[in-house]
Amino acid sequence: MSNVRQIDPQKGRIRFRKPEPQDGAAVWELISSCSPLDENSMYCNLIQCDHFRDTCIVAERDGQIVGWISGYRLPYDTETLFVWQVAVSEAARGEGLAKRMLKQLLARDECEGVKRLQTTITRDNEASWALFKSFARAQDAQFDAQAHFTRDTHFRGYHATEHMVTIKLPEAEKRAA
Repeated sequence: MSNVRQIDPQKGRIRFRKPEPQDGAAVWELISSCSPLDENSMYCNLIQCDHFRDTCIVAERDGQIVGWISGYRLPYDTETLFVWQVAVSEAARGEGLAKRMLKQLLARDECEGVKRLQTTITRDNEASWALFKSFARAQDAQFDAQAHFTRDTHFRGYHATEHMVTIKLPEAEKRAA
């Protein structure tokens, strides 16, 4: 039996789009409801929705934001898209939404030329590990993870080590995305 939940036909279709500044508060609320994600200020999410809208995505159902990915192209390596956060509402979990948002984001003109996807994940964030490993497999991409920001060196013991995940996208998949 598949672990993907059947989609309720009464629910509206998911619409993917670039965020708008007025989405900042709703994005902040979504992230706040998605433990263990780090909460940023509402202002930070507003700036992401405005300044970084071309490399962020919202998933909307019936006028409600049910999914969010924030990301940006690295200033020193524009072939790399760094994914900052992925959030999916409890109401939309089990539908493969996060993976669909990643594919939609990489398919944008603004992501043309992206050869690598990177993100950082703490060891205990099982959902994120599952998402990015599954995404790499689906893209037939190389997956690598290394300790990057460490608990003692970078966080002074206040936060778990963040592991840098790098997914190298194959040329054919990148063009088809």
